[in-house]
Parts: sequence; C-alpha cells; structure tokens
Amino acid sequence: MESKDRGRPFGAVETIMVGGAQVARLDLEQTARLMIETARGPAPEGAPLFLTSVNGEALARRDADPDFAALIDGADLVNADGQPLVVASRLLARNALPERVATTDLYPLVAGKAEGEGVSFYLLGASEESNRGTFQATKRRFPRLDIRGRCHGFLTGAALERKVEEIDALAPDILWLALGVPREQEFVRHWRHRLRNVKMIKTSGGLFDFMAGAKKRAPLWMQQAGLEWAFRLALEPRRLLRRYATTNPVALMLLMRHTR
Repeated sequence: MESKDRGRPFGAVETIMVGGAQVARLDLEQTARLMIETARGPAPEGAPLFLTSVNGEALARRDADPDFAALIDGADLVNADGQPLVVASRLLARNALPERVATTDLYPLVAGKAEGEGVSFYLLGASEESNRGTFQATKRRFPRLDIRGRCHGFLTGAALERKVEEIDALAPDILWLALGVPREQEFVRHWRHRLRNVKMIKTSGGLFDFMAGAKKRAPLWMQQAGLEWAFRLALEPRRLLRRYATTNPVALMLLMRHTR
C-alpha cells in the first residue's frame, strides 16, 4: 500500500501504482463526495488543487515525456479513466482499484451534489458549440446549480490572460477544464497560480463533447470490457488509428510491468 501526503487535502487518499502512475483507490461516489467536501472548505493557499486522470494514452505519454510525467505526478489526485487500468490492478496489485472513474460519469455525480451543497462551477474548454451544449444540458438537469461562467478552449495570448483573470474574479469552486491531453495539464502548470480564488481544477478531456452530444459513448458492455477505445476507433478511424497503434502496446507493457 502506498500513499502520498503533500500537506494537501487529498494527501491521505490511498494510492497504488498502475502503469507507473500513482492512482487513487477511490470509486466514483467517493471521488464525487471528496470533491464536494473539499469545495465547501476554504480555497487552498497559493493555488487551486489539481485533479487529473490517466488512461492508456496518458500512461504511454507519461513514459515517453518526462515533462508530462512531472505534470501527472504533481497532481493532487489522479483517477483511473480507463477500464484496462482497473483490470490490471485486479490482476497484479495487492489492492485493486474499485472501479473506473471516467470524468463523463463523474461530472453528473458532482453536479448533483453541488446543486444541493451550493458548490459552483466554471466550464472552460472544447468548441463553442460543445461548451454551450454542456452548459445547457447541465442546467436542464440541475437547474439550481451555480455555473459562474463558461468559455470555449481556443483563446490565446492577451484574450486568454483576460479570461484567466475573469475566472479568478468569479471564484468558482470547481473549474472543469476540457482542453485535451496534454494542453489541459500544461494550462494548469502555466495558469494555476493566477487562479487563487478557484478551489480546484479538474481536467476533463473530451467531457464537453460527450455532454453536448457531439460524440457518442460506447455501450456499457464495451466500457466494462475495456473496449471503449475500439468503439471510438470505429467512429474516428482516421484520427485515432495511428494514436492507438502507437500508445496501446506501450500502455499494455507499462500496465504489466509497473502495476503493484
């Protein structure tokens, strides 16, 4: 059993090594509850908490890129957003991961709790269409949820700097950051200390595309079997074939060698 304690609110969460990364042994409900409990407290001193997740692609990138590895390893909480990681932990680790914590499943759980607890959101990332669609879908389902603002993820230069200042002034409890890997981790490294009134940043990958209906999720049986990648490949072969052909074998090797 391994744990990390950086003097941060998540320091006591038990972690195990999965594919070389330290991953929290939390299920969806526990993760959502921890986020809400932390969001109800005071803002961390100096910078918001940084929550991220890893799947096979992220594990392969972490192994190949020391800079990216430092970003992942520096997070306050890392979840397993990939069923193969859960399966590997069950086969190879002394204490298996309880379940996959996919951000697309986590988001509505956190939103439902946030609506009742007065925890606020900001939605940053994806295209304008997907960002707007996520805002609308969330408000339809959770009408009393406090969403302080939203913005697409394609700002640069002075416009991005002004947006960061605006978000900090709005002081959302949770900033959902959907820029994709590795842009969202790099955003955290660059802008985290300018967001002192934000309590936590949760990297979110393709969450907004799924929430807005721009992309479809795999059937549940494929998710549980660790085959969601195959479903996505069938939908977007030109974009994903090369990526999966290069990252999946590396991720499998890492899971076999560095899970305990």
